[in-house]
Amino acid sequence: MLAIGRALMSRPKLLMLDEPSLGLAPVVVGHIFTTIQEINKQGTTILLVEQNIVHSLRISHQGFVIENGRIVLSGTGEALLRDEHTKEAYFGTYKNRPGSVDA
Repeated sequence: MLAIGRALMSRPKLLMLDEPSLGLAPVVVGHIFTTIQEINKQGTTILLVEQNIVHSLRISHQGFVIENGRIVLSGTGEALLRDEHTKEAYFGTYKNRPGSVDA
């Protein structure tokens, strides 16, 4: 939070964040993503690199899935959460497997 606050002091048009939730408690992670969403609503563009795919895609306008250094999918956050390839890659789900995780 301190790093984000410090970055915002210069009133950037673009804020780039790399893994802001890494190593944080789940309660704090939720707060971080709420804060990121609020910063964006106030007019700052956010470039977010994050492995917490559910949280990040839920707040994203546009997302990209990168595998082995290549963009393999792109679309809205909601569309990527529903995408079968994304589910398989990040949640280990199969389309017709009973008990599979649904984003």
